[in-house]
Amino acid sequence: MTDRAHDTETDEPPPPAALHYPLGDPPAPGEAREVRPGVLWLRMPLPFALNHINLWALADGDGWAVVDTGTQTPEVLAAWRALLAPAGALRGRPVTRVIATHMHPDHMGMAGWLTRKHDARLWMTREEYLMCRTLAADTGREAPDDAIRFYRRCGWPEEALDTYRARFGGFGKYMHALPDSYRRIVHGETLAIGDHAWRVTVGRGHSPEHACLVCDDLGLMISGDQVLPRISSNVSVFPTEPDADPLREWLTSIETLRGTLPDSLLVLPAHGEPFTGLHARLDRLAAGHAKALQRLRRSLSEPRRVMDLFGALFARPIDAASEVLGLATGETVAHLNHLRERGELSVTVGSDGAWRFQLDH
Repeated sequence: MTDRAHDTETDEPPPPAALHYPLGDPPAPGEAREVRPGVLWLRMPLPFALNHINLWALADGDGWAVVDTGTQTPEVLAAWRALLAPAGALRGRPVTRVIATHMHPDHMGMAGWLTRKHDARLWMTREEYLMCRTLAADTGREAPDDAIRFYRRCGWPEEALDTYRARFGGFGKYMHALPDSYRRIVHGETLAIGDHAWRVTVGRGHSPEHACLVCDDLGLMISGDQVLPRISSNVSVFPTEPDADPLREWLTSIETLRGTLPDSLLVLPAHGEPFTGLHARLDRLAAGHAKALQRLRRSLSEPRRVMDLFGALFARPIDAASEVLGLATGETVAHLNHLRERGELSVTVGSDGAWRFQLDH
């Protein structure tokens, strides 16, 4: 159950000077730029506030292994047709396999189309594939009672709940039907793609089992949404698992990536431009959440509802009519659940049925 048609990331101040962007401007939709021999940078438009996604084509025998796919929209379809045309940037060579970093529609939307058109297989982690199928199955359903109860506990007024009911089930709007089978990839596995070995490195928190790909001999990391240069990926709690602590998973993943990957990698992110300075970026992401948790603690000397705490975490004003109400709510609950799991918070239910969180003294 989710109200998210796509994932949204949080704006940040400009990153520190330790990050460098050596490749310049991105390619236009339907075109490609070579990052390394046999590694192409593609970019597709998105119909959201976050208006683009980067995709990657890796030379794979007589074709291309494609990493992520864009949404199912006419604009993305036109871009793929241009890329795959005999005189296109992919040189008339077919797609040999589709590798998905994670389940969100901007990464998975065209996977069904590409795999069927080229008789190719979908490669992804198990949790991402199964969760994607689960959420796609919500298309056309009414909003479940558990979800309404969750958001009422977060303090949503009836008007916001009515909007949620009207929009529920939109996850599959930008997705072709998924293939009915897939090839599972797992953390630590090495994928032979063309002449190079790519190591699967799993991160968590933004999505259940997000796969990054690292090629040591090329000095590259395809990071998906796990590491972005200018924005911080959304880390949220959803009605299906209201007691989850995805922020712990996110922070643990940052620590693991920091300790296991070399700083010299050129990072190929899903949004923004390829950059160097991986360790500085990971440090900044961790520090940002530490500061957010500290601001949250200062706001919890008295009992507060989830909706009362948006100002502690987000620079922009968010109210019951905001388009990002669901994402702000999920991220706020993620931070609250993290403090609660650390034994720092207590929670009660008020006479209005909403949770009240307060710092334990």
